[in-house]
Amino acid sequence: MPMLPLDGVSLHCDTAGDGTPVLLLHGLGSSGRDWEFVTPRLAAHHRVLVPDARGHGRSETPPGPYGVPLFSRDIAALCDALGLEQVHVVGLSMGGMMGFQLAVDRPDLVRSLVVVNSGPELKARTLRRKLAFATRLLVLRFLGPMGMAKMLAPRLFPKPEQADLRQRVLDTFGHNDPDAYLRATRGLLGWSVLERVKDISCPVLVLHSERDYTTLSEKQAYVDLLRDARLQVLSDSGHAAPLDQPERLAEAVEAFLREVEGRSQAMQALG
Repeated sequence: MPMLPLDGVSLHCDTAGDGTPVLLLHGLGSSGRDWEFVTPRLAAHHRVLVPDARGHGRSETPPGPYGVPLFSRDIAALCDALGLEQVHVVGLSMGGMMGFQLAVDRPDLVRSLVVVNSGPELKARTLRRKLAFATRLLVLRFLGPMGMAKMLAPRLFPKPEQADLRQRVLDTFGHNDPDAYLRATRGLLGWSVLERVKDISCPVLVLHSERDYTTLSEKQAYVDLLRDARLQVLSDSGHAAPLDQPERLAEAVEAFLREVEGRSQAMQALG
């Protein structure tokens, strides 16, 4: 299946394994390759689906404004086209935002949610955050995707031994379609479902990397608003945890999925 035609866009989606479906959602300006070190382990016990969002990776790049609600509707349409229900959703950065959007818009679809270095809103509430957003847009506008890649690479992977991962950033982010990347970035800024997270009833695991852009306390603040959620720290990791700590991340996700599925089995036995 790698390409699946939907309403207004065709999405590329890799699949692996069998069992309960697990959906892996990537970050802004990247693709399903974010998960290539994690997929084989999760696919040992689950059916893993790894799509590229519209305008990213090998999916189509239609015109018009982009944003989290649109990306999420595409993913929901993909799941519906494949007849998937009660999917475990795992999202990194923008993918975590998409996961939150799916959880509030399509609770029938989301069995559990794992959020990796993300949150339920992307609003500039401080001067520092406003400057960061403005800088990103200026870099994209005047230096293009490769300029952004050169800025991101050392921040994502600062260690000397991570040269291959830094080159990977240049190869991935640097070759984005400039217009689509800019539209996708603009579409994230100002997005929020923070006021709706109290309605999310599925189990949620939030993973925080020690060197992430946002702090542990910021993530704890929204975890406290969720009905059934916990926060776990990934040590010695940056924002792109599936690449710099794939084993630890996979282990955390696997343990969470076993817990969720074990809880469901126990409830069925009681019923």
